[in-house]
Amino acid sequence: MTKQADDLYNDDLAPTSNKQRTWDWKAYAALWVAMVVCVPTYMLAGGLISEGMSWWQAVLTVLLGNVIVLIPMMLIGHAGAKHGIPFPVLLRSSFGTKGARIPALARGLVACGWFGINTWVGGSAIYVIVNALTSNAITGDTLPFLGIDAGQFACFIGFWAMHLYFIKHGTESIRWLETYAAPFLIGMGLVLLGWAYYTAGGFGEMLSAPSKFAVGGEREGEFAGVFIASLTAMVGFWATMALNIPDFTRFAKSQKDQIIGQAIGLPLPMALFAFISVAVTSATVTIYGEAIWDPVKLAGKMGGIGVVVALLALVVATLTTNLAANVVAPAYGFSNLNPKKVSFKMGGYITAAIGIAIFPWKLLETAGGYLFVWLIGYSALLGPIAGILIVDYFIVRRCELDTESLFNHDGIYKDWNMAGMIALIVGIIPNLPGFLHAAGIFENVPVIFDTIYSYAWFVGLFIAGILYLLLNKK
Repeated sequence: MTKQADDLYNDDLAPTSNKQRTWDWKAYAALWVAMVVCVPTYMLAGGLISEGMSWWQAVLTVLLGNVIVLIPMMLIGHAGAKHGIPFPVLLRSSFGTKGARIPALARGLVACGWFGINTWVGGSAIYVIVNALTSNAITGDTLPFLGIDAGQFACFIGFWAMHLYFIKHGTESIRWLETYAAPFLIGMGLVLLGWAYYTAGGFGEMLSAPSKFAVGGEREGEFAGVFIASLTAMVGFWATMALNIPDFTRFAKSQKDQIIGQAIGLPLPMALFAFISVAVTSATVTIYGEAIWDPVKLAGKMGGIGVVVALLALVVATLTTNLAANVVAPAYGFSNLNPKKVSFKMGGYITAAIGIAIFPWKLLETAGGYLFVWLIGYSALLGPIAGILIVDYFIVRRCELDTESLFNHDGIYKDWNMAGMIALIVGIIPNLPGFLHAAGIFENVPVIFDTIYSYAWFVGLFIAGILYLLLNKK
């Protein structure tokens, strides 16, 4: 390789060597299982049922959303497996060597939001464990400004600190954790399902409850709108990973390994975990007299050794998801801003710092805000990036990249590829009014913008992808 530009290259961003390609299909399947089993996933089906779906409609929506997002996951992952480059470097082909920093930073900041959310969830599990073992010794008054008590904040910081070990030791330590955690997490999910069935004498009334959109019902005509918005939210849930999957597939032994591993590890485990969520919550109506969607709250009600085992499983599940989905991408993204001074490790530490600063507990205050503002909102930002990447790599470049040019300013890729920048902006604009309405910033917008926003990820992907293709026509 010719001399690389200092602002484009470091050892963490460099193409992987054959020695570094240690991930087989089992590693990718384990990666996804370990990421899928987490509290936000568990609560997805609950959000859909609260919107009026029956249990099977909710599970099917989760499954379909993940089958859809698996397609760009495999396509974009192809570039990582073939060329051994991470997501921020791949972006240089379509956005320019300098322009790539903008979408890489956008993806990284979304991951910082998710990092904070999952760290809060894991800290909450530790908070419940400690209180269960000490008769609520760390429960106290709400702190001003923070809005949580000192015990909650201390547990949040304690769980946050666990991530630092794996950030320090890099992606190989994360692979090791995911591989060993995956079978444990599947086992714990099935044990929870068995406990609910045995304790309740069945799964209860929720599994027999009809959809609120049934034919002849008051809300019959609303189903299509709720389904499309919910499907977009499900796609948005992993739209983040669909972009930066090259961060992992660059370590693949072969294309076959990344494709088979992801196909096994993502859609069906997501649907299974959604079913476990619905079935267990249905049983809690019989056991506790109320539907409990929050697994942390549920574990706290179990009592005895059950609460400790359940919540330790939650801590492991949340740690594995957070490291793989929400540390790797921003760590590479921040490193890409200044490779000479910011390594992967330092990028991970920056991510962890931002995760504290955003007050993640505020993002989870309402199910509607979580599903329709947070999930759909950032999918409107990330969909256009996915469309541009796919068109650039498969149609414009025909899967061939000049690796040397990706790391210097004198190669075939410009500093700023205006086709990519224009396509990104145009892909985002149609969803902006709907997002501002959903977020409560604009009270009145034409209905058409709410409809467009319901399809945010799809709209952004197709508009940006098609425009990028037209701008690159010779």
